[in-house]
Amino acid sequence: MTKEKKSYLILVDKNGKEIRKGEKLKVHQEGKLHRAFSIFIFNKKGELLLQKRAKSKYHSSGLWSNTCCSHPRPGFDIKEEAKRRLKEEMGIETDLKEIFSFIYKAKVGELIEHEFDYVFIGNFDGQPKPNKKEVDDWKWLNKKDLEKEIKANPEKYTPWLKIIFNKVFRWKNLRL
Repeated sequence: MTKEKKSYLILVDKNGKEIRKGEKLKVHQEGKLHRAFSIFIFNKKGELLLQKRAKSKYHSSGLWSNTCCSHPRPGFDIKEEAKRRLKEEMGIETDLKEIFSFIYKAKVGELIEHEFDYVFIGNFDGQPKPNKKEVDDWKWLNKKDLEKEIKANPEKYTPWLKIIFNKVFRWKNLRL
């Protein structure tokens, strides 16, 4: 019988300074502040590429979210980690630009996301090739349609997407 390998997150203070590592599930159970990133990919029409998180995800499964989000591994550059996860989850390789960071705290089922979240944007006009273990579906949406969908069905979207998508759309015309 093989023992499952534990994942570790980077715990940070309110300024984003690394404090120590913490076991991923325990960090989410206790709601400790940790480093994360969120990626928003736009096409030439200014539409955002959304993903529907796989039902197998241990939290926020089956919810619509931004293009890709994850946690950087300890000891690795956050931008390189964002690019790596974007390729792993959505099959996309593109330049990314960090546009801001923020802290949020949200209950997700029995867990708590308390993240110092670095937000990246990028441009892509091809066909994504999502990893079925990570993503159940995807779609492109403009800001107006996304606002309508979130207003009509807020329970179908991740908390972090609802918190920041308006701010991110201000940056959508930045071509990298």
